Amino acid sequence: MDDVDSAIVRELQANARQTNRDLARAVGIAPSTCLERVRLLRDRGVITGYHAEVSLTALGRDVQALLNVQVRPLNRAVIEGFKAYAAGLPEVLSVFVLAGGDDFLVHVAVPSVEDLHAFLMDRFSGRREVVGFRSSVIYQHHRNRVIDPLDPAGNARRAEEPGVESYRSQGAGTREYLIPAASAAATPRSVSSKTRQSRGSTPSSRAPSR
Repeated sequence: MDDVDSAIVRELQANARQTNRDLARAVGIAPSTCLERVRLLRDRGVITGYHAEVSLTALGRDVQALLNVQVRPLNRAVIEGFKAYAAGLPEVLSVFVLAGGDDFLVHVAVPSVEDLHAFLMDRFSGRREVVGFRSSVIYQHHRNRVIDPLDPAGNARRAEEPGVESYRSQGAGTREYLIPAASAAATPRSVSSKTRQSRGSTPSSRAPSR
C-alpha cells in the first residue's frame, strides 16, 4: 500500500458513508482515480466490508467480560469444536484461539453480572472438554477505530486524532472457576467456585495449572 491507499483506508475507517467525491477530495485525488483505488483495495482484500457500529448498552448488554478457557484434550477436533460452539452463542462477541496457559479468550456482553454467572454455569461448566475457566469483567474498553499500516520499524502513519471508542462497565471484578483435574474426563462436569477479595470488592481465584 502506498500513501494514497493508506489515506483512503484511513478515511473510510473514520467514515465509510461518505461519497466517493468527498473521499477523493479528502485524500487529494480525482474521483475516478479514487473509485478505482477503492475497487482495487476491495479486490486485494484490504477492505473486507462495511458495517454499522451498534451500542451494546442500547441493546441492554451493559456488562462485558473476557473469559479465559482451558480445554482438554488438545487436538484439532476439540479446538475447532469448541471454537464453533462458543462463536455460535448469542452472548459472545469474539473468540480467540491462544497459545500459552489458556486455550481460548472469549469476549462476551450480557445484561448483568448475574447473567454472566448464569452464562458460565449453563454454557461452559457442563462441557466435557472444558477443564477450567475464569472471567474478568471489563471496567473500560478503548478501541482504535482507525488502523494504520506499520512500516518495518513498527511505526504507524497515524491520523492526527484517531477515533477511539470507549466502554465503561457497570459491573466489577474477576472471578475464576475451578474444575478439579480428577473429574476432567467425567460428565456431567462438577464445578467449584472460589473467590477472594483484593483491593476493594474485586473477587478472584486461581484456575488449575496445566
